Amino acid sequence: MKRLRNYLVGVDHGEVVLFSDFEHDGVMWTGQGPRQTRAVVMFSEAFKTPPVVTCWLTMWDVSNETIARMDIQAEDVTERSAALVFRTWGDTKVARVRVSWQAIGELPHDDDWTVD
Repeated sequence: MKRLRNYLVGVDHGEVVLFSDFEHDGVMWTGQGPRQTRAVVMFSEAFKTPPVVTCWLTMWDVSNETIARMDIQAEDVTERSAALVFRTWGDTKVARVRVSWQAIGELPHDDDWTVD
């Protein structure tokens, strides 16, 4: 569990189309085996510490000729950004994906100070 030490809690959110590979025969649509793509999202304000980031698929377009194998995760989370990483494998053919995300964490407070 992430414990927040002040009453300033920030919630940021957004949505991003990660790819639309069917339009140009991209690797997610035509490839085989392990594949991944990532998009870095910037938070509207910096958090005091790295927030908790969740993400989920809000649109997926996959071929009905193969098994749908998909994984989505937030990685490399910092106070200012996170990477949304989509993975697939095997013979799965993914035409396009849209992902929503939400970050929840501590915000800086005017009374915060450090001693050097």
